[in-house]
Amino acid sequence: MEGKFNKLILITTSLGAFVGPFMSSAANIALPTIGTEFSMNSIWLNWVTLAFTLATAIFILPFGRLADIFGRKKLFVIGMAVFAIASIVCGASVSPVMLISARAVQGLSYAAVSVTVVSILTSVFPAGARGKALGLNVAMTYIGLSVGPFLGGVLTKYLGWRSMFFIIAAVSIFVVLSLISLKQEW
Repeated sequence: MEGKFNKLILITTSLGAFVGPFMSSAANIALPTIGTEFSMNSIWLNWVTLAFTLATAIFILPFGRLADIFGRKKLFVIGMAVFAIASIVCGASVSPVMLISARAVQGLSYAAVSVTVVSILTSVFPAGARGKALGLNVAMTYIGLSVGPFLGGVLTKYLGWRSMFFIIAAVSIFVVLSLISLKQEW
């Protein structure tokens, strides 16, 4: 049972580490299409990216403290759930303000995810297996950054820029549902 439990934790935290960097890099590729659809100038387009990054940077430290107080799993699950909702709102945006606001909420929620991932892994995996788990997790972060521009471009070209937000929302919902079934807290 513990092996299955550890694999589920590794998969869900790795997907959690993947979604933020992926959205950060994939959204950049869609900016010209988004700008055309909403008639946005370069200043507004910059805020589509900056809202995510700025919100993540601002909330990392407070969420680290909240994870210590309320529990890492709880904050991770809440962060992923809010990330999923914000991704759906991004995909359904009808105005630049709505998109930028949803991107800020995405960044805020990703801050909750990013500060809890490593601490969950170090709590779950014993010292001998911890390096492998952390290595895979870090690899997923960089895979997200690396494949974001390519997959974002493919999705934008063939399915529209909104599709990347809906797909990441589905991944986030999978992570939330997987972790809710676990009774453990770290």
